[in-house]
Amino acid sequence: MKFFADTAEIDEIKELAETGLLDGVTTNPSLIAKSGRDIKEVTAEICKITDGPVSAETVATDAEGMIAEGRELAKIADNITIKVPLTWDGIKACKVLSGEGRMVNVTLCFSPNQAILAAKAGATFISPFIGRLDDINLDGMDLIADIRTIYDNYGFETQILAASIRSVNHIADAARIGADVITAPPAVIKKMVDHPLTDKGLSAFLADWKKTGQSIL
Repeated sequence: MKFFADTAEIDEIKELAETGLLDGVTTNPSLIAKSGRDIKEVTAEICKITDGPVSAETVATDAEGMIAEGRELAKIADNITIKVPLTWDGIKACKVLSGEGRMVNVTLCFSPNQAILAAKAGATFISPFIGRLDDINLDGMDLIADIRTIYDNYGFETQILAASIRSVNHIADAARIGADVITAPPAVIKKMVDHPLTDKGLSAFLADWKKTGQSIL
């Protein structure tokens, strides 16, 4: 499973990159706004930190606008993935942009039907939103499982990028189902290391070591 950081905060991205855990980055208009940075400037900086795909999202709502914005964003770096919404115009834009050899991430997916359309339009990634489905009392993991089954049935090469990750359980569940990628806030990825028995065991080891009076250095 690949790990993408869902953020536009440079320090967070650098920290993950240093661990070797970072396979790519996803951004969206909300994350760009939160960063307070110019979209082209901050995206270019992110692309220098990772060689993996960096999703930069269009904001036009018509296909022609998405295509024009996508081409402009693609000029930032070779590893740019153009992000378009799962609308009819987004599907049109995906077909054109993917046909030009560009990576495309079709986002805001909430149904298997939408995922089928994105795959047939040549999407590199499909981004089903787990947490937002959970918010309306639907099981977001059911969507991941449905898409996995459908894509495997027909040999679609579009990668399932599990998004709207809210917890470490979301990550483990998506991995069990077979999502190709997860994108999550760095804080959630870092929480994967936490376990009370790890903390308890380390405390016991350190207490016993202190009793020896030794020093390794």
